[in-house]
Amino acid sequence: QANRVLHIVAVVRLRYCPRTQAYLQRRTEQGLTKRDIIRCLKRYILREAHTAIMKDLALTA
Repeated sequence: QANRVLHIVAVVRLRYCPRTQAYLQRRTEQGLTKRDIIRCLKRYILREAHTAIMKDLALTA
């Protein structure tokens, strides 16, 4: 279920986020497939979420 959520977030960001669209263009020019790019985006999104969660936990501790 978590992987599905990450996939949905990645696809939505590809559609609406200009920064992510620029990333897609740049990585496509480097020869990556869309599938590989989405995999990279999922990892990036997960790192962002983890950082936010850890900051929140530090504030409540």
